[in-house]
Amino acid sequence: MADHVAALSGEVARRIAARLADLTPEMTTLFVDTIPEFHHDRAVQRLMVASTTSNLSAVVDMLMLGISLEDIVVPPAAATYARRFAQHDLSLEALLRAYRLGEHMFLQWGIQDLRRQALPADDALAVTSHVALLLNGYIDRVIEGLIDIYRTERQRWQERSDAAHAAQVRAVLAAEELTISVAEQMLGVALRGWHTAAVAWVHSDSAAAQLGTVGLLLTEASGRTPMTVYADASTIWAWMFFPGRPSVDVDRLAARLTEHDSLRIALGEPGTGLAGFRSSHEEALRARQVAEIDARPTQQLYPHAQVALAGLLIDRRDAVRLWVQRTLGELAREDKAMARLRHTVQVLLEANGSYTEAAARMHVHKNTVLYRVRKAEELLGRPVADDRLAIQVALLACDQLAATTKTPGPDTSVAAVHLQGRKPDTG
Repeated sequence: MADHVAALSGEVARRIAARLADLTPEMTTLFVDTIPEFHHDRAVQRLMVASTTSNLSAVVDMLMLGISLEDIVVPPAAATYARRFAQHDLSLEALLRAYRLGEHMFLQWGIQDLRRQALPADDALAVTSHVALLLNGYIDRVIEGLIDIYRTERQRWQERSDAAHAAQVRAVLAAEELTISVAEQMLGVALRGWHTAAVAWVHSDSAAAQLGTVGLLLTEASGRTPMTVYADASTIWAWMFFPGRPSVDVDRLAARLTEHDSLRIALGEPGTGLAGFRSSHEEALRARQVAEIDARPTQQLYPHAQVALAGLLIDRRDAVRLWVQRTLGELAREDKAMARLRHTVQVLLEANGSYTEAAARMHVHKNTVLYRVRKAEELLGRPVADDRLAIQVALLACDQLAATTKTPGPDTSVAAVHLQGRKPDTG
């Protein structure tokens, strides 16, 4: 019985094969009419027709010749079309949908052929079942191979295209002699308006997938689709372009970043023209440098405007640390008690010396602020209002540049000299 059904199925396949010249366009037209991703240019459409033809030929050969499913491989034309699909950034789901539509259409051709043959009902049902089973097995085998081909090509193509794009971006950033017109041609974007740069990164390969959300996060925060490029496997450079002065919702961006715990983003300040394209990127890079040594490891968003001073000081950290020790004395010590006092003084200075405002910002009682500031002044050897700018910069360096120390030198500490009852050596 099995041989009889296989023979009848082979006859159906043979009759379909004789009509493939007419049937193939019917199937390719279905793909184009049903699946938007199949609206290709002529060159890609020829590949799509070749892919469809090669699959149909493989199916009829399998049915006519009794080829085992174990011997089925992806036809070369189908593999080439899948690669082109990936290169055009078209969805894998659309490609797989076409295979399922093709499977259904081929089975309908077989049923129509059986009707014309007027076979006994039992034979017709048995042949239909046999053809459907083998056809489904063929589609499953080919789809399995196509998924691997598509994903491999998508990764390869993205890496290659990102590498080429990254090279163009680096050239625009580095080549000072470029005109803005040439830079725009190289990048494929307009540079005459406003733009804000961003640098996004993760610290481990296991978290690299979180970089895939960067474009969406920046779009949500700015309302603009950014130009992005992988600087390396763990870093993305991005630019958001605006017709007017940029507006980035940093609060929203910071909130969304908490959903991606390994992701960090630094933002440059708005700029215009080619110079602004470069300067905003440089500022984002400096903000990232600050982030890498920030004393607040839970922070994820670093706008340059908030860390600009630290960014300017970052290349002289040893000198900054020594200056901080001389300015803050024991208040620069690296422990929780000193950190609490530093924070209180910093908030007080930001509140323009208002103890009431500082207490409100810190959600503590005013007397708590008074007590902490008094302790800090004892360590400083002077009121915090004296030499306010130096104290504020030193506190910022402790906060953003980790310029604290475990053992500040008493011989260089203004506070220590004062507490010892000696006048500082001003010579």
